[in-house]
Amino acid sequence: MPPPAKRENLLLNLAFNIAIPSLLLAKASTPERLGPVWGLVVALAFPVGYGLWDFAQRRQANFISLIGFTSVLATGTLGLAQVDRLWFAVKEAAVPSIIGLGVWLSAYTKRPLVNQFLFNEQVMDVAKINTRLAEQGNEAAFHRLLASSTGWLVLSFAVSAVLNFVLARWLLKSPTGTPEFNSELGKMNALSWPVIVVPTMVITLYALWRLIGGLRRLTGLPFEELFHAEPSKKS
Repeated sequence: MPPPAKRENLLLNLAFNIAIPSLLLAKASTPERLGPVWGLVVALAFPVGYGLWDFAQRRQANFISLIGFTSVLATGTLGLAQVDRLWFAVKEAAVPSIIGLGVWLSAYTKRPLVNQFLFNEQVMDVAKINTRLAEQGNEAAFHRLLASSTGWLVLSFAVSAVLNFVLARWLLKSPTGTPEFNSELGKMNALSWPVIVVPTMVITLYALWRLIGGLRRLTGLPFEELFHAEPSKKS
């Protein structure tokens, strides 16, 4: 069995994808510093560089990582092309919309993405759960539960898409290609965490809570036995 993939460093993720780009866009895009074009290029280099470095370190890429990487490149392309501000809002809404659509469509395949978000075999003891479901004759009920969890997960991305669009339209007021626009882009990037991530995280956690409650009911397993036991330390 291959060793589990390394966990991503959350602090580095937040620093390189949100904090540093937001600071550069807000403070380094003025004409006396980097200017609007180079300010945008340097700011976007951090999330792009981090994405490549993280892939080299963990040797793992997934659907969400690829969408995020594409989003960063799209932001840079739109910024350098100096397109109308509306397209930035469309792009911001498109990213969670594509992820939500992917989660929904994957439910009809052998590898539904809901497993990666909620029913993850690296966290949950999927083999034990499947065995107990078969013993209890609750496999069909479990598939209905998983379909319901998929619906809640898709809803979380739909909420994110709407909030992304509204936030972009509210904040991006200056002409593209100006220091003021870059500053607004940095502010949008910084506000995306509390405004967008928190509400969608609440919906996702509710979906997980419902899934765990359903699994306990269908398998008869206590909460702690749904998850992998922590390996004992060896001397």
